[in-house]
Amino acid sequence: MGFQITGIGILLLFYGCYIMKMISQSKKGIKTDQIGKGKTGSERITELTMKTAAYAVLAVEVLSIILNTGFLMAPVRIAGACAGIAGAAVFIVSVLTMRDSWRAGVSKEEKTSLVTGGIYQISRNPAFLGFDLVYIGIAAMFFNWALLAASVFAIVMLHLQIVKVEEPFLRELFGEEYMKYGEKVCRYLGRK
Repeated sequence: MGFQITGIGILLLFYGCYIMKMISQSKKGIKTDQIGKGKTGSERITELTMKTAAYAVLAVEVLSIILNTGFLMAPVRIAGACAGIAGAAVFIVSVLTMRDSWRAGVSKEEKTSLVTGGIYQISRNPAFLGFDLVYIGIAAMFFNWALLAASVFAIVMLHLQIVKVEEPFLRELFGEEYMKYGEKVCRYLGRK
């Protein structure tokens, strides 16, 4: 029961932050969800597949928590809980640091700032790192093959979103400023 409560808590923190940020930005006239909007070709396919993967993994996570499917040893499940909690915390800090520049997907119509301070000094993509840690953590806590497959697929799609959509967009929008930033800070974690 303790792992189930922890798993539910992680998801509530993580997705609660996501939803609250969308509501907060909506009140300011900001359309947070830009996934697949105004895009064509591979960018649109990548973003929509990523969104589908994120919804699918959430459904499998919730089902796995309800059924308490975890059968791995307690130390692995505890490590998973720690990873999930860390992921939720990293995500929350990244969203707060981005302020109103945060979007789900990229928007070519709305101008935002390049955020390089705070947590973005040690990760160019801390929100994605947060997603990954939550997926890994929940998968370790409630391991089953469907959850593993959904988690891996979502992680791969998030990575493709970064390298195929977001990084090219940021290079085009911010040019040399983004290139210099990328030379100093790793995609996921660490300074170069």
